[in-house]
Amino acid sequence: MLGTKVLSQRRHIGLQKLSALAGITHSSLGPNKMYKFIQDDINGESALVCSCFRIFENLDLCCAVGQLVYDTIQAHQKVYYTGSGCLLFLAGAWSRAALECLQRGISVSQIITAMSEGMDICLNVCRKCSMSIEDLGVAQSEGCTALPGLGIQVSSQASSHQKGTKESGQRTVPTIGHRRIKLSRHFCEGKSENVSTVSQPAQPKRPDIAHIAEGLSHGSVSAMNLVVKASYVQSKCNQQDNICSTFDISKVVTCLLPGLPEECACVLPGCIVLLSDEQASVAHSLKEQHLKVALITGELSYSYRHLGFSRPAGIQYVSYQSALINSSKEEEWVVRLVAILLNLEVNLILVGGIASEKVIQHCCRHHILVVEKVKSSVFKTFATVTGAVPVAYATQLSKQCVGTGLKVVIWRDLSSRETKPSTAVNILTSGNSGLVTVILTSSVHGKLQALEDQFWACAYRLHHALQDRALLPGAGVTEILCIEHLQKQAKHYAKHCTQMNGDAVQHSRAGAAADHCKGVVLELLADGLIDYISTVMVNTGKFSKVKARTVVNQHLHDYNGRVGIAAKFSQLFLEGEEEDRNRDATAVKIYDNLGVKQEAWRKSLDVVFLVLQTDAEVITGIDQNTGPQDDLMLL
Repeated sequence: MLGTKVLSQRRHIGLQKLSALAGITHSSLGPNKMYKFIQDDINGESALVCSCFRIFENLDLCCAVGQLVYDTIQAHQKVYYTGSGCLLFLAGAWSRAALECLQRGISVSQIITAMSEGMDICLNVCRKCSMSIEDLGVAQSEGCTALPGLGIQVSSQASSHQKGTKESGQRTVPTIGHRRIKLSRHFCEGKSENVSTVSQPAQPKRPDIAHIAEGLSHGSVSAMNLVVKASYVQSKCNQQDNICSTFDISKVVTCLLPGLPEECACVLPGCIVLLSDEQASVAHSLKEQHLKVALITGELSYSYRHLGFSRPAGIQYVSYQSALINSSKEEEWVVRLVAILLNLEVNLILVGGIASEKVIQHCCRHHILVVEKVKSSVFKTFATVTGAVPVAYATQLSKQCVGTGLKVVIWRDLSSRETKPSTAVNILTSGNSGLVTVILTSSVHGKLQALEDQFWACAYRLHHALQDRALLPGAGVTEILCIEHLQKQAKHYAKHCTQMNGDAVQHSRAGAAADHCKGVVLELLADGLIDYISTVMVNTGKFSKVKARTVVNQHLHDYNGRVGIAAKFSQLFLEGEEEDRNRDATAVKIYDNLGVKQEAWRKSLDVVFLVLQTDAEVITGIDQNTGPQDDLMLL
């Protein structure tokens, strides 16, 4: 039905809103991100942000499209921690492409079919030009082979490695007919079923993490240096060689320390936590002792109930003394809890959630240290090392649940800075657990969250690179290759359309019209990628918008199948930066994550399709000759 009716471009308000929302985050693209202040007009509070996700987190999104975009970005951020800006920008660019197609009389079904074909072309390009991480460190010393039709060079081992991916069971990109549009506003799948990865060799080499991390820093050099240091500490804790070859992100935690310069950031083995004055005095009394530890996964409070708990229905308190009754019950519960802890000789309690003030005060009186908001991965590490069994409620504790082998070390006294957390302590294990804490510091308190986001973005880029075992050429090279292939396919359709127009058969002419529509859609899809590259170039501060597009178009014109042109394009992003470095130094190789880029592109197109189809289904059935309707409901 959607393919038989041409819809008015003016009525697709959802696509227009999507394009407008995408324009908000243009400044967060590329290596040189700009900070923004977002102020609340009601209470006057403000937030300092520099990422797409944080911008949307602090906006009041009242429209359905805005909520859809935020849910999509939030789901992507929870898994990948990077790529949200690319996702939203391309969703906006391709929504404008869809509007342009509608204006030219192309039906919704034709737009979806052609855009899906274009996405499959791009994912196929990513699969072919991906490079094995085992070969990146030795690519410069070994011979290089050009990938046919892609215009980049990879090591001979990487080339032969890619040829064997099909035989080794590599998962490939789905065909157009099997592409499914997710009609849920929650894009919550943790991993894509179709993420293309390079198969692992029988005897894999140890990847050069320092080299990979340098190419994945994307302008956040300081944050990525901390990631490499964390990897080095983990390798050292695991008694490996001095080469950084492993990185377990589940054993990395961050600690934010305001009031100190950013240069004071460091990496330490163990788990650093900030304590109040009362808790610090307990920590001083327990330092250097081997402690008995209890692990509470929920909250340490009288009112806490786990997610599956159901309160009795239909019960109402009519007594004026209900508050006093609850207070006395809470006191009884706290006394019973402290008795259990003293009986088990517990010195340290690690809580996944928060602990009530009464519990903390009672525990401090009996020299029991309570640490709140502990990550689940830290729970798992401490449970493995100490033998403790995590429980949901403190009243479930028994001798079998208590572990041993932790000790508390006073790391730094912060009382001179007049901040609320007065002491930082380090919780260490007797053995080598691999647990690492990254201390992030800043004299600007509002900047700490942005610094933490940058660190986790770098950490997850490295994590996903090691997980995928492959990387893509960065700095716009992959996008250039995709644009070239999209434009080549569009020209093929245009040529085929011209040949078929000479045929008198009506069926052939219908096919020619369909090919013409596909060619137009693929050209507009490629134009969205050109807009993305040029915007990133503008954000480097070295190009105007016009100059950036001119440079991109010139490189596409010069490409024409020649090997090496696309690889040279990446050096445009480094112009000016090399002036500050040694001119004899080796040029930095820039990489992108394979799985992250593929998933960001998929999600951006899914959002466009969802908004396009929703608008179309609402509008379909209106007589085109009746004119606009004021009471029409739109997304």
